[in-house]
Amino acid sequence: MALAPVLAPHWWLKHYPKVALSLGAVTAGAYLFILRDTTSLAHAAHEYFSFIALIGSLYVVAGGIQIQVPGNATPLANTAFLFIGALAANVLGTTGAAMLLIRPWIQMNRGRIAAHHIAFFIFLVANVGGCLTPIGDPPLFLGFLQGIPFWWVAQKCWPMWATASGLLLILFYALDARAAGRIQKRDGSDAIQSATWKFAGLGNLFFLAIMLGAVFIKHPPFLRETVMLLAAAGSYFTTKKSIHAANEFNFHPVTEVAILFAGIFATMIPALAWLDHSAANLLGQNPSPGIFYWGTGGLSAVLDNAPTYLGFLSALFGVTGTQDISVLLGEKPVHMVAISIGAVFFGAATYIGNGPNFMVKAIAEQRGVPMPSFMTFLLKFSLPCLLPVLIIVWLLFF
Repeated sequence: MALAPVLAPHWWLKHYPKVALSLGAVTAGAYLFILRDTTSLAHAAHEYFSFIALIGSLYVVAGGIQIQVPGNATPLANTAFLFIGALAANVLGTTGAAMLLIRPWIQMNRGRIAAHHIAFFIFLVANVGGCLTPIGDPPLFLGFLQGIPFWWVAQKCWPMWATASGLLLILFYALDARAAGRIQKRDGSDAIQSATWKFAGLGNLFFLAIMLGAVFIKHPPFLRETVMLLAAAGSYFTTKKSIHAANEFNFHPVTEVAILFAGIFATMIPALAWLDHSAANLLGQNPSPGIFYWGTGGLSAVLDNAPTYLGFLSALFGVTGTQDISVLLGEKPVHMVAISIGAVFFGAATYIGNGPNFMVKAIAEQRGVPMPSFMTFLLKFSLPCLLPVLIIVWLLFF
Protein backbone atom coordinates (compact mmCIF):
# COMPACT_ATOMS: atom_id res chain seq x y z
CA MET A 1 0.00 0.00 0.00
CA ALA A 2 2.97 2.34 0.51
CA LEU A 3 5.04 1.43 -2.55
CA ALA A 4 2.40 0.63 -5.17
CA PRO A 5 1.32 4.29 -5.72
CA VAL A 6 4.96 5.12 -6.53
CA LEU A 7 5.98 2.03 -8.49
CA ALA A 8 2.75 1.49 -10.45
CA PRO A 9 0.61 4.64 -10.14
CA HIS A 10 -1.80 3.92 -13.01
CA TRP A 11 -2.40 0.34 -11.91
CA TRP A 12 -2.81 1.46 -8.30
CA LEU A 13 -5.36 4.12 -9.21
CA LYS A 14 -7.55 1.45 -10.77
CA HIS A 15 -7.08 -1.36 -8.25
CA TYR A 16 -6.34 0.26 -4.87
CA PRO A 17 -9.81 -0.48 -3.36
CA LYS A 18 -9.45 -4.22 -4.01
CA VAL A 19 -5.86 -4.34 -2.77
CA ALA A 20 -6.36 -2.30 0.42
CA LEU A 21 -9.62 -3.95 1.46
CA SER A 22 -8.36 -7.44 0.63
CA LEU A 23 -5.19 -7.02 2.69
CA GLY A 24 -7.21 -5.60 5.57
CA ALA A 25 -9.72 -8.46 5.31
CA VAL A 26 -6.95 -11.06 5.60
CA THR A 27 -5.74 -9.61 8.90
CA ALA A 28 -9.24 -8.97 10.23
CA GLY A 29 -10.28 -12.51 9.31
CA ALA A 30 -7.28 -13.98 11.11
CA TYR A 31 -8.07 -12.06 14.29
CA LEU A 32 -11.76 -12.89 14.11
CA PHE A 33 -11.78 -16.56 13.11
CA ILE A 34 -8.34 -17.91 14.04
CA LEU A 35 -7.08 -15.90 17.01
CA ARG A 36 -10.58 -15.15 18.32
CA ASP A 37 -9.26 -11.75 19.41
CA THR A 38 -12.28 -9.52 18.92
CA THR A 39 -10.99 -6.98 21.46
CA SER A 40 -8.03 -5.87 19.34
CA LEU A 41 -10.20 -5.83 16.24
CA ALA A 42 -12.92 -3.75 17.89
CA HIS A 43 -10.35 -1.29 19.28
CA ALA A 44 -8.83 -0.75 15.84
CA ALA A 45 -12.28 -0.38 14.27
CA HIS A 46 -13.26 2.28 16.81
CA GLU A 47 -10.06 4.25 16.21
CA TYR A 48 -10.57 4.01 12.46
CA PHE A 49 -14.15 5.27 12.67
CA SER A 50 -13.11 8.22 14.87
CA PHE A 51 -10.24 9.03 12.53
CA ILE A 52 -12.37 8.99 9.37
CA ALA A 53 -15.19 10.93 11.03
CA LEU A 54 -12.81 13.80 11.83
CA ILE A 55 -10.93 13.79 8.51
CA GLY A 56 -14.09 13.45 6.42
CA SER A 57 -16.03 16.09 8.33
CA LEU A 58 -13.24 18.65 8.08
CA TYR A 59 -12.92 17.93 4.36
CA VAL A 60 -16.65 18.50 3.77
CA VAL A 61 -16.80 21.73 5.79
CA ALA A 62 -13.68 23.13 4.11
CA GLY A 63 -15.19 22.30 0.72
CA GLY A 64 -18.13 24.55 1.51
CA ILE A 65 -16.00 27.69 1.96
CA GLN A 66 -14.85 29.53 -1.16
CA ILE A 67 -12.02 32.07 -1.31
CA GLN A 68 -11.50 34.19 -4.42
CA VAL A 69 -8.25 36.07 -4.88
CA PRO A 70 -7.96 38.06 -8.10
CA GLY A 71 -4.53 39.38 -8.97
CA ASN A 72 -0.95 38.30 -8.26
CA ALA A 73 0.82 38.50 -4.92
CA THR A 74 4.14 39.86 -3.70
CA PRO A 75 6.67 37.55 -2.00
CA LEU A 76 5.79 39.17 1.33
CA ALA A 77 2.07 38.57 0.79
CA ASN A 78 2.81 34.98 -0.17
CA THR A 79 4.85 34.47 2.99
CA ALA A 80 2.04 35.90 5.11
CA PHE A 81 -0.47 33.63 3.34
CA LEU A 82 1.62 30.54 4.12
CA PHE A 83 1.92 31.61 7.75
CA ILE A 84 -1.86 32.02 8.02
CA GLY A 85 -2.30 28.66 6.32
CA ALA A 86 0.03 27.03 8.85
CA LEU A 87 -2.09 28.43 11.67
CA ALA A 88 -5.33 27.41 9.97
CA ALA A 89 -4.10 23.82 9.68
CA ASN A 90 -4.44 23.49 13.46
CA VAL A 91 -8.15 24.31 13.26
CA LEU A 92 -9.17 22.84 9.92
CA GLY A 93 -6.67 20.01 9.90
CA THR A 94 -3.95 19.78 7.27
CA THR A 95 -6.43 18.16 4.86
CA GLY A 96 -9.11 20.81 5.35
CA ALA A 97 -6.67 23.75 5.23
CA ALA A 98 -4.91 22.40 2.15
CA MET A 99 -8.16 21.82 0.27
CA LEU A 100 -9.50 25.24 1.27
CA LEU A 101 -6.39 27.26 0.42
CA ILE A 102 -4.63 25.52 -2.49
CA ARG A 103 -6.87 27.03 -5.21
CA PRO A 104 -6.64 30.64 -3.97
CA TRP A 105 -2.90 30.06 -3.49
CA ILE A 106 -2.52 29.13 -7.15
CA GLN A 107 -4.85 31.95 -8.20
CA MET A 108 -3.02 34.67 -6.31
CA ASN A 109 0.25 33.63 -7.97
CA ARG A 110 -1.09 33.31 -11.49
CA GLY A 111 1.35 34.51 -14.09
CA ARG A 112 4.36 33.22 -12.16
CA ILE A 113 3.17 30.10 -10.34
CA ALA A 114 6.02 27.59 -10.05
CA ALA A 115 6.82 24.28 -8.40
CA HIS A 116 8.41 25.96 -5.36
CA HIS A 117 5.04 27.56 -4.52
CA ILE A 118 3.41 24.13 -4.30
CA ALA A 119 6.36 22.50 -2.53
CA PHE A 120 6.38 25.03 0.32
CA PHE A 121 2.58 24.92 0.50
CA ILE A 122 2.93 21.17 1.09
CA PHE A 123 5.69 21.76 3.65
CA LEU A 124 3.84 24.37 5.71
CA VAL A 125 0.08 24.11 5.20
CA ALA A 126 -0.30 20.39 4.50
CA ASN A 127 2.18 19.22 7.15
CA VAL A 128 4.45 21.23 9.48
CA GLY A 129 1.83 23.86 10.35
CA GLY A 130 -0.59 21.34 11.86
CA CYS A 131 1.46 20.14 14.83
CA LEU A 132 -0.14 22.30 17.54
CA THR A 133 -3.47 20.48 18.03
CA PRO A 134 -4.77 16.92 17.63
CA ILE A 135 -7.08 18.27 14.93
CA GLY A 136 -4.08 19.53 12.98
CA ASP A 137 -2.64 16.29 11.65
CA PRO A 138 -4.00 12.70 11.58
CA PRO A 139 -1.25 11.11 13.72
CA LEU A 140 -1.82 13.63 16.51
CA PHE A 141 -5.53 12.86 16.53
CA LEU A 142 -4.69 9.17 16.90
CA GLY A 143 -2.56 10.14 19.89
CA PHE A 144 -5.51 12.07 21.32
CA LEU A 145 -7.64 8.93 20.95
CA GLN A 146 -4.95 7.07 22.91
CA GLY A 147 -5.42 9.48 25.81
CA ILE A 148 -2.95 12.32 25.20
CA PRO A 149 -4.55 15.55 26.53
CA PHE A 150 -5.75 17.97 23.85
CA TRP A 151 -3.49 20.90 24.78
CA TRP A 152 -0.43 18.78 25.60
CA VAL A 153 0.71 18.95 21.97
CA ALA A 154 0.62 22.75 21.83
CA GLN A 155 2.38 23.08 25.19
CA LYS A 156 5.21 20.75 24.26
CA CYS A 157 5.56 21.21 20.49
CA TRP A 158 5.27 24.97 19.95
CA PRO A 159 9.05 25.61 20.08
CA MET A 160 9.64 23.06 17.30
CA TRP A 161 6.68 24.43 15.35
CA ALA A 162 7.97 28.00 15.62
CA THR A 163 11.52 27.00 14.67
CA ALA A 164 10.59 24.91 11.63
CA SER A 165 7.84 27.23 10.41
CA GLY A 166 10.04 30.31 10.80
CA LEU A 167 12.98 28.78 8.94
CA LEU A 168 10.77 27.52 6.10
CA LEU A 169 9.04 30.89 5.76
CA ILE A 170 12.38 32.72 5.61
CA LEU A 171 13.67 30.28 3.01
CA PHE A 172 10.49 30.58 0.96
CA TYR A 173 10.62 34.38 1.00
CA ALA A 174 14.20 34.34 -0.27
CA LEU A 175 13.34 31.92 -3.09
CA ASP A 176 10.13 33.70 -4.04
CA ALA A 177 11.70 37.16 -4.01
CA ARG A 178 14.44 35.90 -6.30
CA ALA A 179 11.88 34.30 -8.65
CA ALA A 180 9.70 37.42 -8.69
CA GLY A 181 12.74 39.59 -9.38
CA ARG A 182 13.68 37.50 -12.40
CA ILE A 183 10.16 37.83 -13.82
CA GLN A 184 10.12 41.62 -13.35
CA LYS A 185 13.56 41.95 -14.96
CA ARG A 186 12.51 39.77 -17.89
CA ASP A 187 9.18 41.52 -18.44
CA GLY A 188 10.53 44.99 -17.77
CA SER A 189 7.51 45.78 -15.59
CA ASP A 190 5.97 44.96 -12.26
CA ALA A 191 3.62 41.99 -12.69
CA ILE A 192 2.11 42.45 -9.26
CA GLN A 193 -1.47 43.65 -9.22
CA SER A 194 -3.80 44.71 -6.47
CA ALA A 195 -5.99 41.93 -5.08
CA THR A 196 -9.51 41.98 -3.73
CA TRP A 197 -10.42 39.07 -1.49
CA LYS A 198 -13.91 37.57 -1.60
CA PHE A 199 -15.34 34.91 0.69
CA ALA A 200 -18.42 32.73 0.29
CA GLY A 201 -19.92 30.00 2.44
CA LEU A 202 -18.78 31.49 5.75
CA GLY A 203 -21.88 30.02 7.38
CA ASN A 204 -19.88 26.79 7.48
CA LEU A 205 -17.84 28.29 10.30
CA PHE A 206 -20.84 27.45 12.50
CA PHE A 207 -20.54 23.78 11.60
CA LEU A 208 -16.79 23.97 12.11
CA ALA A 209 -17.36 25.27 15.65
CA ILE A 210 -19.69 22.35 16.35
CA MET A 211 -17.04 19.91 15.16
CA LEU A 212 -14.34 21.48 17.28
CA GLY A 213 -16.58 21.24 20.32
CA ALA A 214 -17.35 17.61 19.53
CA VAL A 215 -13.66 16.69 19.74
CA PHE A 216 -13.86 17.04 23.52
CA ILE A 217 -16.83 14.65 23.88
CA LYS A 218 -15.67 11.35 25.38
CA HIS A 219 -18.89 9.68 26.54
CA PRO A 220 -21.09 7.99 25.56
CA PRO A 221 -19.29 6.01 22.84
CA PHE A 222 -19.69 7.26 19.27
CA LEU A 223 -21.46 10.49 20.28
CA ARG A 224 -18.41 12.54 19.26
CA GLU A 225 -18.30 10.96 15.82
CA THR A 226 -22.07 11.26 15.37
CA VAL A 227 -21.99 15.00 16.10
CA MET A 228 -19.12 15.48 13.63
CA LEU A 229 -20.91 13.61 10.86
CA LEU A 230 -24.15 15.51 11.49
CA ALA A 231 -22.23 18.80 11.29
CA ALA A 232 -20.69 17.67 8.00
CA ALA A 233 -24.10 16.71 6.64
CA GLY A 234 -25.52 20.08 7.69
CA SER A 235 -22.63 21.84 5.95
CA TYR A 236 -23.00 19.84 2.75
CA PHE A 237 -26.76 20.29 2.35
CA THR A 238 -26.82 23.99 3.25
CA THR A 239 -23.89 25.03 1.05
CA LYS A 240 -24.84 26.51 -2.31
CA LYS A 241 -24.09 24.29 -5.29
CA SER A 242 -22.24 27.17 -6.93
CA ILE A 243 -19.68 27.13 -4.09
CA HIS A 244 -19.11 23.38 -4.42
CA ALA A 245 -18.79 23.81 -8.18
CA ALA A 246 -16.28 26.64 -7.82
CA ASN A 247 -14.23 24.50 -5.40
CA GLU A 248 -14.59 21.48 -7.72
CA PHE A 249 -15.78 19.62 -4.63
CA ASN A 250 -16.31 15.87 -4.79
CA PHE A 251 -15.98 12.94 -2.42
CA HIS A 252 -13.28 11.05 -4.31
CA PRO A 253 -10.27 12.19 -2.19
CA VAL A 254 -11.91 11.40 1.14
CA THR A 255 -13.28 8.10 -0.23
CA GLU A 256 -9.78 7.09 -1.25
CA VAL A 257 -8.46 7.97 2.21
CA ALA A 258 -11.26 5.97 3.87
CA ILE A 259 -10.53 2.87 1.77
CA LEU A 260 -6.76 3.03 2.18
CA PHE A 261 -6.93 3.55 5.93
CA ALA A 262 -9.37 0.68 6.34
CA GLY A 263 -6.60 -1.55 5.04
CA ILE A 264 -3.88 0.28 6.99
CA PHE A 265 -5.65 0.17 10.36
CA ALA A 266 -6.40 -3.54 9.97
CA THR A 267 -2.94 -4.60 8.84
CA MET A 268 -1.26 -2.53 11.58
CA ILE A 269 -2.91 -4.56 14.40
CA PRO A 270 -0.31 -7.36 14.53
CA ALA A 271 2.55 -4.94 13.82
CA LEU A 272 1.58 -2.77 16.80
CA ALA A 273 1.19 -5.84 19.02
CA TRP A 274 4.65 -7.05 18.03
CA LEU A 275 6.19 -3.65 18.83
CA ASP A 276 4.52 -3.66 22.24
CA HIS A 277 6.34 -6.88 23.13
CA SER A 278 9.61 -6.53 21.20
CA ALA A 279 10.54 -2.84 21.38
CA ALA A 280 12.80 -3.19 24.43
CA ASN A 281 14.92 -5.84 22.69
CA LEU A 282 14.90 -3.86 19.45
CA LEU A 283 15.72 -0.39 20.81
CA GLY A 284 17.28 -1.10 24.20
CA GLN A 285 16.08 -0.09 27.63
CA ASN A 286 16.91 3.62 27.35
CA PRO A 287 16.86 4.75 23.69
CA SER A 288 17.51 8.42 22.94
CA PRO A 289 14.74 10.75 21.72
CA GLY A 290 16.69 11.14 18.49
CA ILE A 291 16.07 7.48 17.61
CA PHE A 292 12.33 8.07 17.81
CA TYR A 293 12.59 11.36 15.93
CA TRP A 294 14.53 9.94 12.97
CA GLY A 295 12.82 6.56 13.12
CA THR A 296 9.29 7.97 13.07
CA GLY A 297 10.30 10.66 10.61
CA GLY A 298 12.16 8.44 8.20
CA LEU A 299 9.27 5.99 7.88
CA SER A 300 6.71 8.81 7.77
CA ALA A 301 8.43 10.14 4.67
CA VAL A 302 7.99 6.91 2.72
CA LEU A 303 4.90 5.51 4.43
CA ASP A 304 1.85 7.40 5.63
CA ASN A 305 2.65 9.20 8.88
CA ALA A 306 -0.46 8.10 10.82
CA PRO A 307 0.32 4.35 11.09
CA THR A 308 4.01 5.18 11.57
CA TYR A 309 3.08 7.31 14.58
CA LEU A 310 1.09 4.44 16.07
CA GLY A 311 3.97 2.06 15.43
CA PHE A 312 6.53 4.09 17.36
CA LEU A 313 4.02 4.92 20.08
CA SER A 314 3.61 1.17 20.57
CA ALA A 315 7.40 0.83 20.58
CA LEU A 316 7.63 3.44 23.34
CA PHE A 317 4.97 1.57 25.33
CA GLY A 318 7.09 -1.55 24.93
CA VAL A 319 10.29 0.20 26.06
CA THR A 320 8.69 1.63 29.21
CA GLY A 321 6.70 -1.52 29.99
CA THR A 322 3.42 0.33 30.52
CA GLN A 323 0.16 0.83 28.66
CA ASP A 324 -0.79 3.91 30.71
CA ILE A 325 -0.42 7.02 28.55
CA SER A 326 -0.20 9.30 31.59
CA VAL A 327 2.79 7.32 32.87
CA LEU A 328 4.37 7.57 29.43
CA LEU A 329 3.92 11.34 29.29
CA GLY A 330 5.46 11.65 32.74
CA GLU A 331 8.47 9.38 32.17
CA LYS A 332 9.23 9.98 28.47
CA PRO A 333 7.78 13.39 27.48
CA VAL A 334 10.68 14.25 25.15
CA HIS A 335 10.34 10.90 23.42
CA MET A 336 6.62 11.53 22.86
CA VAL A 337 7.40 14.96 21.43
CA ALA A 338 10.01 13.39 19.15
CA ILE A 339 7.45 10.91 17.81
CA SER A 340 4.87 13.67 17.28
CA ILE A 341 7.26 16.06 15.54
CA GLY A 342 8.85 13.30 13.47
CA ALA A 343 5.49 12.09 12.18
CA VAL A 344 4.16 15.56 11.31
CA PHE A 345 7.29 17.23 9.93
CA PHE A 346 8.70 14.34 7.88
CA GLY A 347 5.29 13.72 6.31
CA ALA A 348 6.12 16.68 4.06
CA ALA A 349 9.18 15.02 2.52
CA THR A 350 7.37 13.07 -0.22
CA TYR A 351 4.01 12.97 -1.94
CA ILE A 352 3.05 9.84 0.00
CA GLY A 353 4.08 11.09 3.45
CA ASN A 354 0.68 12.59 4.28
CA GLY A 355 -2.74 12.34 2.68
CA PRO A 356 -3.10 16.02 1.58
CA ASN A 357 0.20 15.96 -0.34
CA PHE A 358 -1.16 13.91 -3.24
CA MET A 359 -4.39 15.96 -3.29
CA VAL A 360 -2.43 19.23 -3.53
CA LYS A 361 -0.24 17.82 -6.31
CA ALA A 362 -3.29 16.66 -8.29
CA ILE A 363 -5.05 20.03 -8.01
CA ALA A 364 -1.87 21.90 -8.98
CA GLU A 365 -1.42 19.73 -12.08
CA GLN A 366 -5.09 20.21 -12.96
CA ARG A 367 -4.51 23.97 -12.83
CA GLY A 368 -1.52 23.72 -15.17
CA VAL A 369 1.32 23.95 -12.64
CA PRO A 370 4.34 21.90 -13.83
CA MET A 371 4.87 19.58 -10.86
CA PRO A 372 8.04 17.53 -10.34
CA SER A 373 8.00 13.74 -10.23
CA PHE A 374 8.25 11.82 -6.94
CA MET A 375 12.07 11.64 -7.02
CA THR A 376 12.51 15.16 -8.41
CA PHE A 377 10.38 16.58 -5.57
CA LEU A 378 12.58 14.71 -3.11
CA LEU A 379 15.88 15.79 -4.69
CA LYS A 380 14.98 19.36 -5.65
CA PHE A 381 12.93 20.47 -2.63
CA SER A 382 12.88 18.02 0.30
CA LEU A 383 16.61 17.34 0.57
CA PRO A 384 17.97 20.89 0.00
CA CYS A 385 15.13 22.84 1.67
CA LEU A 386 13.33 20.64 4.22
CA LEU A 387 16.14 18.36 5.43
CA PRO A 388 18.36 21.17 6.82
CA VAL A 389 15.38 22.43 8.84
CA LEU A 390 14.74 18.91 10.18
CA ILE A 391 18.40 18.60 11.17
CA ILE A 392 18.32 21.95 13.00
CA VAL A 393 15.18 20.86 14.91
CA TRP A 394 16.98 17.60 15.88
CA LEU A 395 20.10 19.43 17.05
CA LEU A 396 18.15 21.98 19.10
CA PHE A 397 15.57 19.70 20.73
CA PHE A 398 16.36 16.00 20.43
